[in-house]
Amino acid sequence: MNKTAISFLATLILVLGLTTATAQKTDRPWADWSKKEAEKVLEDSPWAQTQTDSDTSQMFYSPTQDPQRMGRSANDDARLREGAVDQAVNVKFHVRFFSARPIRQALVRLMEIQQKPSTEVAAKLTSFAELQSTSSIIVTVTFESNDQRYSGSVMQAFNSAVTGTLKNNTYLERSDGKRLFLEEYVPPGKDGFGARFIFLRDLDGKPFITRDVSEVRFYAEYSNGIKINRRFKIADMTYGGELEY
Repeated sequence: MNKTAISFLATLILVLGLTTATAQKTDRPWADWSKKEAEKVLEDSPWAQTQTDSDTSQMFYSPTQDPQRMGRSANDDARLREGAVDQAVNVKFHVRFFSARPIRQALVRLMEIQQKPSTEVAAKLTSFAELQSTSSIIVTVTFESNDQRYSGSVMQAFNSAVTGTLKNNTYLERSDGKRLFLEEYVPPGKDGFGARFIFLRDLDGKPFITRDVSEVRFYAEYSNGIKINRRFKIADMTYGGELEY
């Protein structure tokens, strides 16, 4: 684990207002998860979902033509500028409740498997994985694409966005229609955790997410038209007997 990630972990503890969680009663402790199990938590679990956006406009071959010639196809401008793709282009957005312990535990478990950290670093990672959020909800978004030009466009949007341009179109929405708007946005950093969307944990002095809510929707809209829209079932977000988010 690099110094940037370790520094971020220390900062996150202050941002979240994290406290040590009580012992968990689970069938399989996170420290024993396999690589496949950890990846499952990060990609498809009560705290993580994947949104796939596809562009099929250049999936089928059509000759790239000079813009002055007749009979141009609809995607000639992009082909002339960037070159033909001739396949469907997919962008996957991984949306995660980063403030939920299972997500951080899965991330730490993968670090342990892949990097074999020292005893000192492993202890810090374990502490980070078992801390419980008390003041903030953090949703992270990472992305991947099968075409570098498309991923570059997404990265530009993620890096150039600021809280002010996102806050009116980025929120958590409960099943009863109430919304919790973005408090702070942090672009992706070198730690690899992705763009961070930070929300306050309470609304009008009460927890925004409770067991009385059936689902919560995360919605974010970037200025270039990228829209991320995922729904999470609250009843499934129970971990060690506690509602975890």
